[in-house]
Amino acid sequence: MSALKRVLAALALATTVTVASAATGGVADAESGPKFAKDPTTLVDTSIGNNGDGTTFPGAAVPFGMVQLSPDTQLNKYASYDYSQNSILGFSMTHLSGVGCQTMGNFRFMPTTGAVTSSDPAQYGATFSHDNETRAPGYYGVTFDDGIHSELSATERTGQQRYTYPAGSGPENVLIEVGQSNGSTYGGDVHVVGDDTVEGWLQGGNFCGETGKERYRIFFSAKFDRTFSSFGTWTDNTLTPNQRDASRGSQRAGAWLTFDPAKGGQVGASVGLSYTSVDGARLNRTAEQPKSFDKARDAAHASWQDELNRMRVAGGSTADQRTYYTALYHSLLDPAIGSDVDNRYRGFDDQVHQADSPYYQMFSLWDTYRSQNQLVDLLEPGRATDMAKSVLHIYQDGGWLPRWALANSETNVMSGDPITPWIVDIYNRGLLDGSTANQLFDALWKNVNEVPADQSIFRGRDGNPSYVQNGWVAYQNLPGYKFGDSRQAGSATLEYALADCALSTMAKGLGHQDKAAALASRCDNFTKLWEPGVTSQGFTGFPVARNADGSVAGNPDPTQTAPFHEGTAWQYQWLAQQDPQTLFGLMGGQAQAEQRLDKFFDMPTVLTDPAKAASDSWVTGAYDYHNNFAFNPNNEPDFSAPWMYTWTGAPWKTSAVLRALRTLFTDNVYGMPGNDDLGATSSLLVFAMAGIFEAQPGSATYVISAPMFDKVEIRPAHGHTIRIDAPGADASKLQYVSSVSTNKGALNQSWLSHEDLLRAGTLKVNLSAQPTSWGVNAAPPAMAKP
Repeated sequence: MSALKRVLAALALATTVTVASAATGGVADAESGPKFAKDPTTLVDTSIGNNGDGTTFPGAAVPFGMVQLSPDTQLNKYASYDYSQNSILGFSMTHLSGVGCQTMGNFRFMPTTGAVTSSDPAQYGATFSHDNETRAPGYYGVTFDDGIHSELSATERTGQQRYTYPAGSGPENVLIEVGQSNGSTYGGDVHVVGDDTVEGWLQGGNFCGETGKERYRIFFSAKFDRTFSSFGTWTDNTLTPNQRDASRGSQRAGAWLTFDPAKGGQVGASVGLSYTSVDGARLNRTAEQPKSFDKARDAAHASWQDELNRMRVAGGSTADQRTYYTALYHSLLDPAIGSDVDNRYRGFDDQVHQADSPYYQMFSLWDTYRSQNQLVDLLEPGRATDMAKSVLHIYQDGGWLPRWALANSETNVMSGDPITPWIVDIYNRGLLDGSTANQLFDALWKNVNEVPADQSIFRGRDGNPSYVQNGWVAYQNLPGYKFGDSRQAGSATLEYALADCALSTMAKGLGHQDKAAALASRCDNFTKLWEPGVTSQGFTGFPVARNADGSVAGNPDPTQTAPFHEGTAWQYQWLAQQDPQTLFGLMGGQAQAEQRLDKFFDMPTVLTDPAKAASDSWVTGAYDYHNNFAFNPNNEPDFSAPWMYTWTGAPWKTSAVLRALRTLFTDNVYGMPGNDDLGATSSLLVFAMAGIFEAQPGSATYVISAPMFDKVEIRPAHGHTIRIDAPGADASKLQYVSSVSTNKGALNQSWLSHEDLLRAGTLKVNLSAQPTSWGVNAAPPAMAKP
């Protein structure tokens, strides 16, 4: 029996969930069924992912804020807060959610009592119990075992702190560490100014140790609401009372402030940050100074309530909603504001510049171009525009486009060409004006064809010389970050081809027909890696890395470690979503591709026990990148793989895989299968549960799958509301799409363009308990063809 006939037979037996009436059917109909949460912030648990693998943080921040103020339990680790530990070293002003290398943790504040006798956080840190923590979006509170109660909140550019000391505990202190962070620190000064202010700066960098060269500077200005009764500073282990200034030695530099307990048991501090100067930090602190700590907490709460309501859900279990809203929260922390309130920012030339709109930084592009960027584009189009303009500033100030930008420095971490589909997605959503689009295209055209003359700051696409000539990145096992793509030649070729294909659509839209054709001719460069004689798990033909002469580089076994970045050829073979049918042709046709996907996901187990497939058949280790042929849901290269069924005769299988994927995310500290990479993993879950996802980065199209909530309401900033109604949706059950309609009638294709989604009104999804034929032969087209 053919696949289609099997589907139709199953459809005849299906129990189809009836669609609710149209949104135009009246208020009563629109309000029937499960209700949206009155306050979605109550469903966020910022401890999810704090287990060490997720590397998230529990502290206080506002959406896309410069300040991410949070407790630290350890230093020089991927996550400076690990839920398994019971001692807090202090509260630092900067963090990055879910990164896979130690970084940030700048300007650490710690309240203590009694005499100050050590600058070592291992000595003055305080023990605590999680029972005495309070966590909410925009707020963190904890009572130490010694009785000190610490509270944190934030504005975009300030951290708000309030410390309440137990009665009779003696002198009340706040210690500020400037010279020691969670990442590498290379310099720093601290200054006690007058009797209520402390200011300073530090220099950090060397993220992941990739180049060893990149640096950033950050500045702070902290004003307390009480005057100091005494103070002092330290350099390394030497403490000097009554000294106002200190510089970093080999380890640390900081200041301590002591307050007279007879004048009150509470101390508040407002701390402004800036990447331009101490003056900028002082300006930010003054401009964003709240009337009180409680007012700051209320404002942070309101900002998150508004942000989370941009994509709210109704239905599902409480665990579903907690998992979803926490993922949405984690998705909207970065990229972060990098400019001062007057839009001054520090550029990649280490000079201060003036922008005409907010400047953003912290671009983890290899991770975010596949999922998180699309979520920001959808919910915050104005911010997305400013982010693209910020990338243009990076090019104008520094001379090249970034790959993984940390503050005003390029880390050169990861491989491929993530910036290209990242920008093209913003362009194809209509979010760039003509001048910005053309300037960015010129920068991208340079990026995809050349390498920087000086690779000491920007590595660029170091595989371009061989790629542009031959269509593949020639493998070179050479030391040093300048050859990162060449060492990962297999995956870099696939990433380049996807990026070039995406850029061809931008070139065409801007009227560059010759360049569009040249780029489109590279769309299928993945075919040049295909080695038809390689066999594995009963399948023949896999991508390989190639040397400059075209011979196979390294071990061709697609299950083993090879020149593929954080993955194997089994996992990377699907990174050709710009032209799935050509890929499937290499595999022997659509049916053979479907069988290969079934093996990859262990589809028989997915259909009988989704949780077992996810926990036993798929890759489960957060950093288990190599020597495997199964789906790796913990790392970005496989993010789009579940949607590859869209181009087979069984698109319903995407929904089955996503139900299995859902089981890996829980509403506790171990609730994230891998590190979040600035919201990339969380965004994947948000889209999977909502029932839409861009499977072809750069295309600005969404593939539809079975939603996991009865209702999803999307409210883009300054846009029209979009509803996705799927009555009876249940994440714990295998369900499939049987039909879809919009306000224009039945939708016979399995996807929508971004523009069509914005105009859809209500997307009504019928669900079935059995596989259906919906979406067969109705997939998105290839992004471009040679």
